[in-house]
Amino acid sequence: MLNEIKWPEGYLPGTTDNFASNEIIVKGITAKDVFENLIDTSIWTSYYDNASDIEFHNTKGTVLEADTKFAFKTFGFPIEAEIVEFEAPANGNPGRLAWHGWAQGDADHRLDVIHAWLLEDLSEGRVRILTQESQKGKPAKELFESKPDPMNEGHQDWIKGLAATVLASKKK
Repeated sequence: MLNEIKWPEGYLPGTTDNFASNEIIVKGITAKDVFENLIDTSIWTSYYDNASDIEFHNTKGTVLEADTKFAFKTFGFPIEAEIVEFEAPANGNPGRLAWHGWAQGDADHRLDVIHAWLLEDLSEGRVRILTQESQKGKPAKELFESKPDPMNEGHQDWIKGLAATVLASKKK
């Protein structure tokens, strides 16, 4: 049985204005490998061209950890974010990373999200990379109506780029 994202109250998919879900399964890397590359924001822009201007507010460096407060730009939004779940994969348990993110503004421009990651080792040397985002606000409603779907397409690029980066590091 596969694990699932743990949603805080008010963000359960199907009850918010938009929801994106992306997943891949890759052979030859581990959840630990993926987690270590995911939390290192200094390499995000090398494999995901929809993130920029990453700044940390309450910690030094570029590596996410529990309770990190940071900011970045993505999908045209300046996002303030705070880590709300941080569990490295260990002892057969999946890695979990989630942040609460928001774009400030009035009712027409405010965006509020939980972006969550689940990384779990599977049989036969495979890893499952799952990322999901539950969104609230008028911009989220507009994203839901957009065709093509920029959120799902963008996040799929993110997980594929992350996996390719980890795979390439294993070949060195």
